[in-house]
Parts: sequence; C-alpha cells; structure tokens
Amino acid sequence: MTLTAPEKTAATAAATVELRSLRRSFGATTALDGLDLTVRPGELLALLGPSGCGKTTALRMLAGFETPDSGEILVDGKDITGVPAHRRDAGMVFQSYSLFPHLDAVDNVAFGLRMRKVRTAERRARAAELLDLVGLADKGGRFPHQLSGGQQQRVALARALALRPRVLLLDEPLSALDAKVRLTLREEIRRLQQELGITTLFITHDQEEALSMADRVAVMRAGRLEQIATPAELYARPATAFVAEFVGTMSRIPGRLRPAGASGTSGAASVEVLGRRLLVDGTPPEAAGTADAEVDVLVRPESVQVAADDAGPARVLATSFLGATVRLTVALPDGTRVKADLPAHEAAALTAGAAVRLSLPDRPVLVAPRTA
Repeated sequence: MTLTAPEKTAATAAATVELRSLRRSFGATTALDGLDLTVRPGELLALLGPSGCGKTTALRMLAGFETPDSGEILVDGKDITGVPAHRRDAGMVFQSYSLFPHLDAVDNVAFGLRMRKVRTAERRARAAELLDLVGLADKGGRFPHQLSGGQQQRVALARALALRPRVLLLDEPLSALDAKVRLTLREEIRRLQQELGITTLFITHDQEEALSMADRVAVMRAGRLEQIATPAELYARPATAFVAEFVGTMSRIPGRLRPAGASGTSGAASVEVLGRRLLVDGTPPEAAGTADAEVDVLVRPESVQVAADDAGPARVLATSFLGATVRLTVALPDGTRVKADLPAHEAAALTAGAAVRLSLPDRPVLVAPRTA
C-alpha cells in the first residue's frame, strides 16, 4: 500500500528515546535497577527477558503510566519524565486489546481523535484509512465481539496509530493469539513499522518473536540490561551466560579451564573440552579463574559435531525431526545431555541407542561456572 501524506510525515519524524538510570521499586521488590537504554530513530527495539525482569515497568514508564523513583526519560533530548501520559506523543498497544465493546471498529480507532475534538468527518476518514492500512477496510462496522483475536489486535494497532504518535509502544501484543495468527500478525506489524518509520519499543518474553522482528534486541535480567545487540550478534556472540541460555538453545558441557598465561595457552585463557583445547571467548568468570578450574562450556546445537563410532563414549538418547534438520539428544559418559542439530540426511542412521563421538569446531567458546 502506498503511504498517504500524513503517514509519510510520520515516517520522517521518528524520535530518539532515552531511558537514563531508571530506578523503580515496589516495596521490597526492585523492578528497575538503574536501566540505561537508547532507542534509535525509526528502529524497532525488542525488550526481551523473563517474567519479573522489569521490561513492562520500563514500557509503562515511557508511556507515562508509572513514575520512576529516580532517573530520566527523554524524547529527542526533551525530558518528559514528569509529563502526563495523555500529553506524551506515544501510542500504546496492550496485550489485552482494550477495545470498547460498545463501539464498532471505526469508532474504536477514532476514539482518541474524538477526545481531541477532531471533527466527525475527519476522524472517521482517518479511522477508515488506518483500518485499510491494517487490512480491515471491510470490517469498520463490526463490534469487537464480531472480530477474531487477530482482527481485534489490528484494530488496537490502528487506534494507537490514529494520533500519529512519534513513538509506538507494544506490550506483548501477540501473546494471547494462536501460533498461526501470531506469525502472520508479527509480519504485518513489522511491515507497518518499517513503512511508517516509527520508533517502536516492543515488549516480549518470546525469543523467536524478538529475533524475527527487531532491529536490535535488549535482554533484561533483574531490572538491568544484560546485552543489547542485533539479533544475529545476540545469538552468535552472547555477552553473558544468561543471554546465551535465554536466547536460543544452549547445552552445557563440562570442561577444565586453563587461565591466561598458563603453560601452552599462548597468553590466552583456554578450556579442555571433549578431548581438545579451545580458546575462551571473552573473559572467564571470576569464580573460574584458578588453574584447572571446572567450568561449563556453552555450545549451540548447530556447533556440536556428531560422528557414528561403535567405540564412541556417548549415546544417542532421542531424535526430533525438525524438517531440514534433526535434533539429537546425546548423553555423555558422566550423564551430561547435549543437544546437536544435524542435516536430516546425516542423522538418518543415528537412532536412539547409537554410539557416537562428539566434537566441537576449532573456535573460541563461552564458559560459565560449573553448575551442580
């Protein structure tokens, strides 16, 4: 669809959003612990993390529904920390849709315009344009109970865009939908966001959703930012063990650390794992800083190499068909379970019970303190 003049204007007015040292506690619970975050003009930034990490609190502060105990919220350098929600140039889409049941789709979309005293004809024309934009041009006269969950969420998105906000806030908007609708709608949201060029903060606990939609992903834990990066960088080079295990599938394989400067390490820390020595990616954890410390090596399934070997020390426990690939669950002699992804044709002969030998490619690996 070709953007109209108002949409093109919105696309050129994308805002820079900054959260500076935000802190917020609820009684003895710390929701945000000095959060610093910048959303670039026109980008879609996903805030990802487990329940209770503070991501929704951060979004509600940006919307004006929560007040920080300390810190600042800036849009294009202007401090809006004390500005009421209705005076912030932001549109919000909630998880629960929050449509008015007694209003049809057109009037739901036009509600904010009505509150701003926009003339009836103008606001209904604007609502019709937006319903067309989200693919609901023929549903304007329907009430919420006459719409599917995905259609209701599209109406909620159109309503958020009606006031032409410079910042769009999405609070887990797809979590209540079934898998097929969720996939379709996330593609539509991304398409609209890119067409409009609107700065967007997207909250989710679904890693696949975040990685597939966002320009960058910010992973939170206990009110703090663990890492912010592009989806590809976040997956390939996680900054911490928490990020590595939260984003994607990761196995822990026992290893033995050789600190930097130890004999034969060429001045860099290395780890002995699966019968070979590999360099450590990044700085080893302090708890594993002594010579010959026991650590866990964190590896992705696609990095694990599996070879059939009648004398191999490992055994295939189970296989899962994933289409082009097959995921193997393999048990090491000490009982450690390792996930490995192989092309389907290579895994055909590796059935449950098969003896195998595991290895890792010759590249640096991430290590973490040994878990019990």
